[in-house]
Amino acid sequence: MSETGPNPGDKAPAFKMAASGGREVSSAKLKGKPYLLYFYPKADTPGCTKQACGIQEALPALGKLELTVIGVSPDAMPPIEKFAAKYKLEFPLASDPEHKVAEAYGVWVEKSMYGKKYMGMERSSFLVGADGKVKAVWRKVKPEAHAAAVLEAAKGL
Repeated sequence: MSETGPNPGDKAPAFKMAASGGREVSSAKLKGKPYLLYFYPKADTPGCTKQACGIQEALPALGKLELTVIGVSPDAMPPIEKFAAKYKLEFPLASDPEHKVAEAYGVWVEKSMYGKKYMGMERSSFLVGADGKVKAVWRKVKPEAHAAAVLEAAKGL
C-alpha cells in the first residue's frame, strides 16, 4: 500500500463506523461482497449533494450488480442523518469524525482555500471486489460524472 492509500490490487483497509438510519457499516460485514466506499468532505454542500443524489439515482442499477455503496464524511451523525433524510438517500452515510478510515485510505489530505492550508477530506472513491481487494480508485472526483463511472467499473466485477 502506498502512503497515499490503497491502489488497485491492494487489500482494502478494514473499517467499522456508525452510519445513517441507526446502521453500522464494517468491512467484516461486507466480507465476500463488492462495495464502493466513497469519501466526501461535508454533508449537504452543493458538490456532495450532487454526488450523493447521482449515486442514489444509480442505486437500482448498482443493486442489480449487488454492489453496496457507503458514503463517508468527517461529519458527526446529526448532520449526516439530516442530509440523508433531506435527499431520501437509501444507502448508508457513515461518520468518520476522527478520520481514521480516511487516513487508512489516504484521503485525509492537506487542502488550501484562499491561501489558507488545512486538513480535509479529498473527494475520492474506492471500488472493492468480493475478494476484499481494491479494483478501482477515483481521486478528486467530479461529483456530476461519478455515478456513471462507478456503474461502468462495477460491471466488470
